Amino acid sequence: MFIQTESTPNPATLKFLPGKEVLLEGTADFRDADSAATASPLAGRLFEIPGVTGVFFGYDFITVTKDGPDWQHLKPAILGAIMEHFMSGAPVMVKAGPAAETSLTGEFYDKADEELVITIKELLDTRVRPAVAQDGGDITFRGFENGTVFLHMKGACAGCPSSTATLKHGIQNLLRHFVPEVQQVEQVS
Repeated sequence: MFIQTESTPNPATLKFLPGKEVLLEGTADFRDADSAATASPLAGRLFEIPGVTGVFFGYDFITVTKDGPDWQHLKPAILGAIMEHFMSGAPVMVKAGPAAETSLTGEFYDKADEELVITIKELLDTRVRPAVAQDGGDITFRGFENGTVFLHMKGACAGCPSSTATLKHGIQNLLRHFVPEVQQVEQVS
C-alpha cells in the first residue's frame, strides 16, 4: 500500500491520501482522543501517537494535526498506523452511514431567509468546499443572521494561520458577489 502525503496551508497539519475511500459520505472531525476512541478505530489509533492533536476524515483523505515534534519524527508513525488499519480490514468508523458530523447539525436562520440560505449552501458546496478539501479541510454552514454567515472550519482549516484570510477575502467576497444580502462571514466553533 502506498500512501501519499501533501502539505496543507496549515503547517501543523498534513494530508494523507491512502489511495482508498476513507468516508463514503460526509466528514468526521476529531479534536481529542476520547471522542475518537468511541467513534473510529482509525482515529483512535492515530491519537495513540504522541503529538497528534486532531484527525479529520474526508472522502479520500485523512488530515492529521500535530503539536510538538516536527513531521520528520511523526510522519513514519502516522503512515504506519494508517497502513496497518487499512490492511486489517477494520472499518474507519464504528457505525456505517453518515460520519460523526452532518451538515445539518446546529443550523440556525430565520425561515424568511430560507431561499438565501439555499443559495449560500449551494455556493459553499459547489465553489468553496471542493477547494478547501484540496487543502485537507472542510467548511460547513452553521447559520445566517442579520447579514452574517456563520461557518464552521474543520480539518486543516481549523487553526490554520491563513483561515482568516480565506474567510474574509475569499469566501466573504464570493458570497457578497452572488448574495448581496450577505454583509460578512464569521467562524464558529
